[in-house]
Amino acid sequence: MAENSKFALPVSSEDNMDVLSIIYRFFKKVSIVGVVYLVGYMQWSVAWLIGPVVLSVLRDQWRKENEYRRNLAKAAAVSSEKDIILARLDDLPAWVFFPDIERAEWLNRILLQVWPNVNHYAKTILKESIEPAVAESLANYKLNGFKFERVILGTIAPRVGGVKVYDKNLSRDEIIMDVDLFYAGDCDISFVLQRIRGGIKDLQIHGMARIVMKPLITKLPLVGGLQVFFLNNPSIDFNLVGAADVLDMPGFSDVLRRCIVEQVARIMVLPNKLPIKLSDEVPTVDLRMPEPEGVLRIHLVQAQNLMKKDVSMIGKGKSDPYAIITVGALQWKTKHIDNDVNPRWNYWCEAILSSRKSQVLQCELWDWDPGMGIRNDDFLGRCSLDISQVVRAGRLDTWQTLQEAKHGKVHLRLSWHRLSTDLADLSHALTETQLIKTGDLSSAVLCVYIDSCKKLPNARHQSRPDPYLAITVGKKTENSAVQMRTDDPVYEIGYSFLVQNPEIDVLEIKVLDQKTKSILGQLSFAIKALLKQKDLCMLTQPLTLQKSGPESKIIMALQLKILKEAVKEEDIEEDEESLAPATDLDPAPAAAPPPTPGAPDSVDVPQLPLAPNAELEMLEDHVQDIAAQKSIQLDQTKKPVDVPQEQVPSERDSPKLVHRTSSITTSAGEAGLGRILLSLRYSMQNQTLYVVVHKIMNIPLKDPNNVPDPYVKLYLLPGRSKDSKRKTVVVKDNCMPEYDEQFEWVIPHAELHSRQVEVTVATHKGFLGSSPIIGQVIVHLNQYDFLEAKTLWFDLMPELTSI
Repeated sequence: MAENSKFALPVSSEDNMDVLSIIYRFFKKVSIVGVVYLVGYMQWSVAWLIGPVVLSVLRDQWRKENEYRRNLAKAAAVSSEKDIILARLDDLPAWVFFPDIERAEWLNRILLQVWPNVNHYAKTILKESIEPAVAESLANYKLNGFKFERVILGTIAPRVGGVKVYDKNLSRDEIIMDVDLFYAGDCDISFVLQRIRGGIKDLQIHGMARIVMKPLITKLPLVGGLQVFFLNNPSIDFNLVGAADVLDMPGFSDVLRRCIVEQVARIMVLPNKLPIKLSDEVPTVDLRMPEPEGVLRIHLVQAQNLMKKDVSMIGKGKSDPYAIITVGALQWKTKHIDNDVNPRWNYWCEAILSSRKSQVLQCELWDWDPGMGIRNDDFLGRCSLDISQVVRAGRLDTWQTLQEAKHGKVHLRLSWHRLSTDLADLSHALTETQLIKTGDLSSAVLCVYIDSCKKLPNARHQSRPDPYLAITVGKKTENSAVQMRTDDPVYEIGYSFLVQNPEIDVLEIKVLDQKTKSILGQLSFAIKALLKQKDLCMLTQPLTLQKSGPESKIIMALQLKILKEAVKEEDIEEDEESLAPATDLDPAPAAAPPPTPGAPDSVDVPQLPLAPNAELEMLEDHVQDIAAQKSIQLDQTKKPVDVPQEQVPSERDSPKLVHRTSSITTSAGEAGLGRILLSLRYSMQNQTLYVVVHKIMNIPLKDPNNVPDPYVKLYLLPGRSKDSKRKTVVVKDNCMPEYDEQFEWVIPHAELHSRQVEVTVATHKGFLGSSPIIGQVIVHLNQYDFLEAKTLWFDLMPELTSI
């Protein structure tokens, strides 16, 4: 009897659940029938019925795709690494791609054990930092009252896909390591929004985190503190549950996701860092004072040949394009230009960088739709550029082909500026900004560290204040966190500001009470006072607050650094251990098969990075044009191929450019049909093949009155399909056209050796709109090891039989 009573409750509970499920399904069916009846009774348009049905179908399909992706990631997070590899190639841990990144299973086991104790720390960060910031961001969308109610991180700990520890190109008192961090756990987070209770489950975060341990000390724990930050914005995804489930559809959930990503970026995406103090012997200013390496000046000039997204009465009209530029946590948005697929913005912006060799500049183009948000505008394409390229070149003028778009390219002019404490550099920096005449460019960077405030006056009604800081330089204002109920608040925060003219600009600091919004004190500091200080620096010291109590002080430190344009880093050999996240490394190459007709000669193996023609021209400043043409007999074909012989530059000028491929050729190729210059690169991290079509030279002119209109089309073989087709723009009346267009295909590395790229040059001037083929080349990918990008001349051959 006792045993039977044990099972009485579960059985009863299960019966109750079945009854509730039946009642729920009954009322659901009644509701559907009632809606259909109401539409007919009210004689409404059938669109009132079809519209919600279509929206529901699209929402279900979108949710299934997201659920499938989350389940794959969660399975990878809880399974062994063998299961990860089998689950999804895109989620391979970093140590598989990069030989200098080590496996960290020991670290994963430690994280699993300490994970239950991380809950308290995570709650503190969510409640004190992320919650108020997200609530403020959502208020801009008329969504008020956001608040976390419950935060449970679950039992699944984050996984570390690999760890890289640097031992070169760094200071003696620091240790730097990169951690490939991936979290796909079983967290349970509930919140309130607009009096609607909802929750977040299946939270996923993936990004490359950097941990800087500095300074090193002689006493335990041997490290004074940590700085933790993401190199670029991590990817964040989650699933809404509860009453908020109705918002889990494209558009609505994007608003919440965007706000959370923005606040995470404000805390720990460069230039923002999360400092953690480990020893009282180390001054906090050493950990929290900003340490910028330089300033990236960005000039977005224009775009060309963008897609037409707007629909008009006679078909597709033009687009209303605008651009979003992103560098780490920094983002800028241009104005939109109406009805123009060749817009010209002439937009300038500047980014303070704390790690010049680890960040990526991304430019996205969108078609503006009135009354809609960014995510509902039409996407026109994106391009990405490694900032280390700009650092090496000093200046970079480049056309970037838009990816994820049928056509289009964007014109960027970039320059890198180092930071100096030499006052003599100021006049040159000011002159440069005046010549550009935009009015918003800077000549210096001001680093501000605020330790604390002392003896602030009470707020109204003689209660203790809830003070926070508003720090302003020029048009930029930063607000600190609120310190509750104290007249001696401790902030320990650091900020960096761009300064247009240090001789004129002023640092403004206001101490405000959150409850009453009244000013508890303020300070106006003329930045020109730092010009008289040694190293343009003011050490931590107390300054008197104005409009405050008689003994009110603010304790702060300041550092001014002047912009100085960097020269081209020609003689600096890039080290494998440089402080950059591992990118595009390849396992040992397989043996290459014999060359085929039309393939480039193997004598001069070029080592150019994947770069548009503008970067090739910069390299040609150090390499003379072709001195002679030399015929070489290939062993397999016994056919002559013209190979340019370049004059080797002196070691003093550029020792790295001995084997560069010239961007000029006087040969018409083996078949006399011309030659095409291509760049090839394979990204192991993205599993993507990149091909840049630079130019074609010496297309034969058979009829002086019929100059060709050449264009290039590319197919990925075998299995020619419309999805693998890529096509350049048409260049009118030209036998030596230049394109500088980049194309990409996602290919697993295991399949790379069996694939080919068919490159066909054709002309639009054909009978009845046909496109006669000028020449063709088949690029066999198994001939290249792809340890570095290849830029090669290929001879155009007569049209070959399709593979």
